[in-house]
Formats: sequence, structure tokens, C-alpha cells
Amino acid sequence: MARNVVISGGGTGIGLAAAHAFAADGDRVLLLGRRAEVLGKAGVPGALTFAADLSEPDDVRGVARFVAQELGTVDVLIHSAGGAGYLEPASGSDDPLDTVAYDWTLNFRSNTLTAVLLTEALKARLAEPGGRVLFLSSIAAYRGSGSGAYAAAKAALHPYAHDLARELGPRGVTVNVVAPGYIEDTEFFGDAMTEERRAQRIAETSTGRAGTPGDVAATLHWLASPGAGHITSQIIQVNGGAERGH
Repeated sequence: MARNVVISGGGTGIGLAAAHAFAADGDRVLLLGRRAEVLGKAGVPGALTFAADLSEPDDVRGVARFVAQELGTVDVLIHSAGGAGYLEPASGSDDPLDTVAYDWTLNFRSNTLTAVLLTEALKARLAEPGGRVLFLSSIAAYRGSGSGAYAAAKAALHPYAHDLARELGPRGVTVNVVAPGYIEDTEFFGDAMTEERRAQRIAETSTGRAGTPGDVAATLHWLASPGAGHITSQIIQVNGGAERGH
């Protein structure tokens, strides 16, 4: 039976790969993102699209209204929106503290607040039983990210997911987190990934290769399946062994 799947950050990278995986099952997919032109080029069969800045409550209210009109019930909610700020403008200030405040605020807005606002807006529409909420974290949540801002923003999703799993469990809804390592073929790094840095990331793995959006999408797809119905409040790492389980 076809399900309704809502994916933030669905126009590129992991979100887009996940959208194709669910659409291939005949599920109805709604792609969310800030850039309408990117969503329009996604090429996911039968997908709906809605452009919104999910860090803005008014935009999220618009998403909630659209979901109510077009889908009604949400079977799977996937949070793939976010990033480390590589594609965003610089702070524009020469003051170091201004730059720190800008970077940390940007990362929490794009990675944490987007996921929390969208979840809270659609929580009442999650299918029960059988609903699935899936967050995208990062290997950085375990080992840092250089400045700390991106890592902290992703790590903040972990306790929220645990609390949400306890809250929604009685409704038959599971909540899990997928934490990828280095994934190629995304917009994440912009032009910040050098060949030396790439080789270092791959050398950390046990598999000897970079991850792909499809690797992560397959994990999300399985966690949303009936076979994963008793898995909740877990953080699943997809990193080729670059970071061991905790």
C-alpha cells in the first residue's frame, strides 16, 4: 500500500536519493527545500514539491497546511535538510565573536531548528501505528567538525530523537537517527573538499571507499520498512567503519 513520505532537503544529495528509493516503491513523496528551482529539477516520479525555509515558523506552517490538503497522513518523515554552512555567505564582520555567533546560529538553524520545527508541525499527522521519523545526523556528532558548530548542531538531534521516541512510541511511531560519514556526490562541501582531504576521509574507512547517497538512502528505506518496526531511539552509523559504534 502506497505511503506518504515527506523529505526535507529532498532536492539534492541524500534526500534526493531517498526520494527515488521511496518513489520506486510507489510511495507518494513530498520534497521540501529552500530552492524551488532545485526541487523542480529533482526528477522524482510523481513527487510533490514545496519550497520553504524550514527554520522559519511561518514557512513551516505553510508546509503543514500543504500536507493537510495534499496528503493528510504522513507515514514517513525524513529530515535531510541542513549543512555546515559551506554554501552560505560569510558573516560579513571582522569581529571574531560576531563570526562565531553567526556560524553557530547558522548551523543550529539549518540543522537542528529545521528538523524540530517540521517534526512538531507534522507530529499529529504521523500515521499510527506504523509512522516513521528519521533524522540525518553526522559522524561529526561523535568526533567534532573543526569549529564545533556543525557537530554540536547535529549532536543536538540525538536527545531530541530519544525524547520523541518515548513520546511517540505508544502511538506505534518509531524515531531513529542515521549518522553518515563522508558521502560523495552531494553539495555538502561545496568546493572545500580537496583531493588530499578526500583521500584522508577514505583512508579512515574499513571499506576503502567513500559513501554514496544511495548507501544512506538504503538505510533510511529499511528503517522505514515494516521489518524495522521494533527499532526506535537508535543512532545508526553509515560510515564504512570510520567511526566505531558507541
